[in-house]
Amino acid sequence: MSEHLERDLAAVVPPEGLVIDPDVLDAHRHDQAAWAPAGRPRVLVRPGSTAEVQAVLRVATAHRVPVVARGAGSGLSGGANAVEGCIVLSLARMNRILEIDRRALLAVVQPGVINGALKAAVAEQGLWYAPDPASWEFSTLGGNLATNAGGLCCVKYGVTGDSVLGLEVVLADGSVVRTGGRTVKNVAGYDLTRLFVGSEGTLGILTEATLRLRPRPPKATTLLASFPSLTGAGVAVTDIMAGLRPSLLELMDRTTVRAVEAARPMGLDGEAAALLLARSDAGGEQGVAECARMAALCEAAGASFVAQSADEAEGELLLGARRFAFPALEKLGTTLLDDVAVPLSRIAELLAAVERIAAQRGVLIGTFGHAGDGNMHPTLVFDRNDPDAVARAQAAFEDILQAVGALGGTLTGEHGVGLLKRPFLAAQLGPGTMRLHYTLKAAMDPLGLLNPGKLL
Repeated sequence: MSEHLERDLAAVVPPEGLVIDPDVLDAHRHDQAAWAPAGRPRVLVRPGSTAEVQAVLRVATAHRVPVVARGAGSGLSGGANAVEGCIVLSLARMNRILEIDRRALLAVVQPGVINGALKAAVAEQGLWYAPDPASWEFSTLGGNLATNAGGLCCVKYGVTGDSVLGLEVVLADGSVVRTGGRTVKNVAGYDLTRLFVGSEGTLGILTEATLRLRPRPPKATTLLASFPSLTGAGVAVTDIMAGLRPSLLELMDRTTVRAVEAARPMGLDGEAAALLLARSDAGGEQGVAECARMAALCEAAGASFVAQSADEAEGELLLGARRFAFPALEKLGTTLLDDVAVPLSRIAELLAAVERIAAQRGVLIGTFGHAGDGNMHPTLVFDRNDPDAVARAQAAFEDILQAVGALGGTLTGEHGVGLLKRPFLAAQLGPGTMRLHYTLKAAMDPLGLLNPGKLL
């Protein structure tokens, strides 16, 4: 590694954009998967423009130094974890909303913009940015794009990639490309926008995004249902999705509900096998009627308690319980958050498999997630200072992935492969598809400098 790396970087970024302080570097070593492996970066750069990102990548190429891009570090798969001796490229300073076009229903943003900041800015103009990962209050749009993040409203409005119209991307050699555009429909050439979204910083650095906006939806009507069995909850999910399109359909199992109730008492039913939370944003009488239809389906599936409310404040309170699921489980120990997805018809089987694995391995596992699109989050809780507990958690983690594969599912629905799922990717994709991935990576990053050791 060249001894002149810092000198050459100092020539292309301002003083505040170059950091070598060991404590700061240590704070940028990993994302929220803090116990996953992380190397020690050589330097942290904080570019303020696309031109500076280009210059940094040219320096990295000249010195053959790997580059790991990051936003807020809110990822959960180790995708932003540093590799030894790398440049950590933080996009936090590129945090401007460049344009909000109310008539064209789009916004142009830099990658360091916080998801919630964009939501607030467009709301002032009566508009809405739909993607809402659980970390929306602090995660950056660049990170959301890099992992193709999901969220609670995906069941009706899709994942992050479904709201992306175009991108500006800096490639490994420092050149810039633009993909997509400003139109809702665009089939000119290969869909490179879709290729970069979800690529976890392995193909290029996203420096600008043109995002789709929507009119702000009406006030929502919210439904809560308790089930004495996981099977009943699974049947209700399948029946609801077969004939309706709720704006939200979330599930929490007994372990998760009890963790939430212990940390933030709300009167939730800790004896229920599962709680189902649904919403309709159809508005007015139509929304109430849609929730009533969902309530009837829940009752037919064996729900022991069903209630609905058109009061938005009450609905937000219930939604807050779901959003608090992961923090509540974190209070119980070190967590390993999974994000598997299965076909809708097999959700009950997944939940039952997780319960069985938890008992067999002696690991506390709370499961919650986006039932309406089959994306669930079995969350393993363990003592990271106990080697036996760590080994049992890792074994349970692998058991869950095997069970998901047997159910025709995927090992990641929204958090990305990163480090945690990398050893299991080939088993899902198969040799032919893996070869195609390697071919694309080699063509776009021939020196293998962009986020090496992640995803592939």
